[in-house]
Amino acid sequence: MLRIEIKEGENIERALKRYKRKHRNVKVMQNLRDKQFFTKPSVKRRREIQKAAYIQSLRDAEDI
Repeated sequence: MLRIEIKEGENIERALKRYKRKHRNVKVMQNLRDKQFFTKPSVKRRREIQKAAYIQSLRDAEDI
């Protein structure tokens, strides 16, 4: 459970922004979405390799 301590005189919008950031960093929603369907380990590994290759190509394009 996430707890956000609201500081004295803090704006509620600011506290809500901190809560959303913590929620995103914990990856609660992402884990729920991933658990909805079963993905084979080979498919999961293939996606990781494709993502790594894409990121590497972006980094190589920056160096040029």
